[in-house]
Amino acid sequence: MKFADEFRSRELVAGIARNIRRAATHEWTLMEFCGTHTVVIFRHGLKALLPVNLKLVSGPGCPVCVTSRADIDRILALCDVPSAMIATYGDMIKVPGSRMNLSERRARGADVRVVYSSYDALALARKHPDRKVFFIGIGFETTAPSTAAAVIKAAELGLENFHVLSLHKLTPPVVGALLEGGTEVDGFICPGHVCAIIGARPLEPVAREWKKPCVVAGFEPGDVLQAILMLVRQLEAGESRVDIEYARGVSYEGNATALATMKRVFDTVGSEWRGIGNVEDTGLVLRDEFSTFDASPFIEREIEPVPDPPGCRCGDVLRGRISPPDCPLFRKVCTPERPVGPCMVSSEGSCATYYQYTGETNE
Repeated sequence: MKFADEFRSRELVAGIARNIRRAATHEWTLMEFCGTHTVVIFRHGLKALLPVNLKLVSGPGCPVCVTSRADIDRILALCDVPSAMIATYGDMIKVPGSRMNLSERRARGADVRVVYSSYDALALARKHPDRKVFFIGIGFETTAPSTAAAVIKAAELGLENFHVLSLHKLTPPVVGALLEGGTEVDGFICPGHVCAIIGARPLEPVAREWKKPCVVAGFEPGDVLQAILMLVRQLEAGESRVDIEYARGVSYEGNATALATMKRVFDTVGSEWRGIGNVEDTGLVLRDEFSTFDASPFIEREIEPVPDPPGCRCGDVLRGRISPPDCPLFRKVCTPERPVGPCMVSSEGSCATYYQYTGETNE
């Protein structure tokens, strides 16, 4: 048996589901913060195993989805820099800005390359010393250390043509912002890959100050259901703490090396989250020591904030206030082939997940 099969076992999943049904005597709403968890829940039909008094809602756990339209416009502005080469992860290609997306800009002549890591972008800079390579740093704490490591390597190599537009975001503070904004949930299924970097400690304020239990979960069906069971047991007992279900991948203190690399390269600032607004201490920008690698100074025009397209309710989806089928554009105007909002673009976006795995509509 493969290691992952152990957490996909039909008997295991059925047993945990029975325990959840026994344990959940009250109505509870849980938010899976991570887009990967949303995919797992729908791909494996986990909602059908839960009691009717237990509700799952999706949160802002997709870094592509929470990137503001203004930030997309900043990326597009870099395409206008002479000799520019844009290096980006593939799921950013179709995210709409105020007028177009990167795919459309590439069709008009921009040099946009899809890369799989920050080191791929670094390799492009070494291969094309006559070009300015702009790497688009997207992601939560999971990908920020690799961006930081690439910047350190660029400094060691003296690569003056390598630049980073850091749109990385830190996740724990946004949970508090959601709760302050009126999102009504009783507990959080927290992302295992993020916490593999930062550990479980940063989630303590959510459990202590907001009295919302948190469980860090892995990414197999058994992981997600076990995390739900752990949350239900806390809630039924009137408890609120941070637990780790994904103990095989996450420690309480996190990855010290990755955290030190991030701290060396980045300073923390406020950051704009689509649908949520500016959240303090969630953005990462290059420290002064590495400012020569910052792509921001190359953006010469002022980028104004841009509202979402008329009818698009991605912001409400990201806050957990509605499900994707509640959006009037879902399946009618907004589809993966022609996405209106970012939640339909990324493979981990809530709208794309609902579109792929359910037949729900807004009718």
